[in-house]
Amino acid sequence: MPGRWDEMALSLLIVALIAAFFFALGIVLTPFGLRAAPPLVGASISVPSSAVFFLLLAPFTLDLGNADGGAILLFALAGVIYPAMVTLLNFAGNLRLGANLAGALGNLTPLFAVGFAVLLLGDIPHPSQLIGVLAVCAGLVIMALDRVRSHPGGALWILLLPLAAALFRGLAQPVVKLGLADWPNAFAASTVSYVVSASMLLLVRRTMVRAPVPRTRGMLWFCVIGISNGLALLFLYTALTMGPVTTVAPVVATYPLMIVVLNRAIHGDRTLSRAAFAGIAISVIGVVLVLTA
Repeated sequence: MPGRWDEMALSLLIVALIAAFFFALGIVLTPFGLRAAPPLVGASISVPSSAVFFLLLAPFTLDLGNADGGAILLFALAGVIYPAMVTLLNFAGNLRLGANLAGALGNLTPLFAVGFAVLLLGDIPHPSQLIGVLAVCAGLVIMALDRVRSHPGGALWILLLPLAAALFRGLAQPVVKLGLADWPNAFAASTVSYVVSASMLLLVRRTMVRAPVPRTRGMLWFCVIGISNGLALLFLYTALTMGPVTTVAPVVATYPLMIVVLNRAIHGDRTLSRAAFAGIAISVIGVVLVLTA
């Protein structure tokens, strides 16, 4: 039994870390797209791109014979807020704060996810698991505060953008987990959520914003960003079929650590202070606590 648990924990860890990688990649690539179009226009390209991607895969990944109406409704409900609203908030935060700060601040998601999991699922974390969640968040907050020092006080209200994204992302996870209990298909959850989100964003853009379509290069960047975010969601929901929200959310929450590495590789950002290193170390310790609880 211990050997089987170790194997399951390792599989969950790998899947959750893959989700974290694609979340980080999408955030780090976002500045390339935002050079060509504002956040709403970009989101109305990236999210539908992912929706089309999942719809093209649907004939090979969805067994509608096992579909559950209640699960579909929950996946659609999650899609109203995520990825639609979260993508908009992430793009806006990225534009004003940069990838490192937006990613670090946005990742209080585990606290929100665990809180909503307790309310909606009755998923009570083990005490050492809760300490791990708090450690992950504390490490990320240390990283965020280190970045906040470079922003003027008058702009600090902008920090609410990634915080709101964290709230909505945290809420979506237990809602989807409820649906996965009746239809454990991560492709179905991702497809329904993205179709609903894409429909909302296209409607909002059509009725509220008359911005021109960006050039081909800008559109391609948003398509790549959309596919990256879509894969992140798919692996996140796959991880949720393998374990509880209280385990999955903190591991996926490590994506700001990957943002630091990817920012260095892609944007040449070498600004990593001692505080940031301390935040990384504390977050890693937190993940270990969560997985071994």
